[in-house]
Amino acid sequence: MKDLFTIGEVARLFQLNIRTLRYYDSIGVLKPERVDGETGYRYYSTRQFEQLNAICYMRALDMPLEQIRRFLEHEDVAAVLEMFRQQQKQVEEKKQELARIEARIRTRIRLLEDAVQTVYGNIQLRRLPRRELVILKTSISVTDDLEVPIRSLDQEYRNELRDAIFLGKVGVSVSREDLLARRFGEFSALFLLLEEGDGYTGPRMELPEQDYMTLRFQGTHSQAEGYYRMLLGEMERQGLAAAGDSVEITLVDAGITSRTEEYVTELQIPVIIS
Repeated sequence: MKDLFTIGEVARLFQLNIRTLRYYDSIGVLKPERVDGETGYRYYSTRQFEQLNAICYMRALDMPLEQIRRFLEHEDVAAVLEMFRQQQKQVEEKKQELARIEARIRTRIRLLEDAVQTVYGNIQLRRLPRRELVILKTSISVTDDLEVPIRSLDQEYRNELRDAIFLGKVGVSVSREDLLARRFGEFSALFLLLEEGDGYTGPRMELPEQDYMTLRFQGTHSQAEGYYRMLLGEMERQGLAAAGDSVEITLVDAGITSRTEEYVTELQIPVIIS
């Protein structure tokens, strides 16, 4: 049996890239048994195969190379047991993070699938569930670009919202006072709807479960006035009045498509049903 194997032979035996073995050498994870002083060729012994088996196994468990290197320097049962316990803890944390990401993706898919099936101009009375949100009370002209106040909202809450800001979650409100007076030139607030997986732990407010008159239209916030008038007109015909500020959310806009005919904005006005 051969005593020494070239780096190419070892790479083939373990189905590794030669560059990987060279990297392991450079960071001290697995140095070759011998290096030819004239050619620089690396040679590995069968004694090192056991170490390489351990490295491959631990890398398959996603263990960091630095952690593997420390283990190989001080091999014993207690060390490997502690290493596996630490890795198990990290895997559990990753699973929880992936579950949060999956929940956010699932919500986005559901909302987008619902948005693409929109029937524009269809006024509905709907019971909407309790919602939590982060809100920035500020006057915003309907002609203003919302990106600046969105950044202000993020900064107001110490940049904790950056990963939560996305289409279908950021919205604006027209105050109840302005709705009753049929004034639509300004929004009274900017808000972010919170959902499972956002990881935000700061202050928030609640929209209770309530009845809303709702309408979706093809366009964005700047085109909302005529649709508010339609919605309020239907409420008058049904003997209903606004019970609070509106909730106005763009479900699809330029952030997700370049086709304006695919834009979808939803208006929601809370009402009290006697």
